Amino acid sequence: YIAVYTGGTYHYTPGSDVTAGDVVVQGELVAIAKVDITSGALGALAVQGVFDVPKATGVGEGIAAGANVYWDEAEGEAGTDAEAGANKLMGKAVQAAGDDDATVRVRLSQ
Repeated sequence: YIAVYTGGTYHYTPGSDVTAGDVVVQGELVAIAKVDITSGALGALAVQGVFDVPKATGVGEGIAAGANVYWDEAEGEAGTDAEAGANKLMGKAVQAAGDDDATVRVRLSQ
């Protein structure tokens, strides 16, 4: 067999503009744009690595180190609730994030 992609990225052509750092969900696959990608242009998405992603703030919104982290595409934020499969597993928190932290550090794992 021949490796098609190495280094934890793959090619992606979006239907609308994507900004570097945007979380992109394709079915059960959660990836992060490495660079800005114009609609219809070939770009790259990361499926490996550690990234800071937005999370909700407020009482009860903390995330413990090692916790499963899910991406809520409708809200555009990470959390610990899979919401019966509506939110997609993106990885694990590698560092605790408190209730008032606006981001959580996540190691992508698919």
